[in-house]
Amino acid sequence: MSNQPAGPEHAPARAASALAIIRNYWHEHSLRQIGTLLAEQYIGLLLRWFPGFEGIALRSFFYRLLFRRLEGFAFIYPGAWLDHSYNISAGPSLAINTGAFISARAPICFGSGVLVGPNVVIVSSNHRFDQPGLPISEQGHSLAPIHFGDDCWIGANAVILAGVTVAEGTIVSAGAVVTRDTEPYSIVGGSPAAKIGERPRVAS
Repeated sequence: MSNQPAGPEHAPARAASALAIIRNYWHEHSLRQIGTLLAEQYIGLLLRWFPGFEGIALRSFFYRLLFRRLEGFAFIYPGAWLDHSYNISAGPSLAINTGAFISARAPICFGSGVLVGPNVVIVSSNHRFDQPGLPISEQGHSLAPIHFGDDCWIGANAVILAGVTVAEGTIVSAGAVVTRDTEPYSIVGGSPAAKIGERPRVAS
């Protein structure tokens, strides 16, 4: 059963809750960041489903303007959704497949040649829940950056949680939930993700 107040007699409480959420939002963002968020929502909506290589080129140019840093060309496929992109940095040849959702309230850094599969979720924040008696929706967010090394492949439907470092060469199996740092050139899978194998490396 929901604890949210219902009925007209509880309208003031619901309004106060909504105002608290809005205050948190403004407190957590600068005006420049809010401008970027609006650009993501409105211009991004126009570009998100633009087909073909032309669409990929337009999205790469658009997010070059919004990202903290973008080296080279980004292959952002139709239907990918990027949120708080002012906190995203990326090396060359980043590829983000259809349906991926990336939310960078805290910084997210991609190395070179990172492949993000379809419907992957990468979120660098969590809802706070440490204040008893205050609804989660009013408590704001805890933030923790995410870092991807070079040459990583994140399989379809995987989830990467806040505060994680995905080491160079890591393969994250489809559907995995990564809750802790990975080892270089490891293959991880499961929920929570654990090491299930290793990639071959070039002999030094």
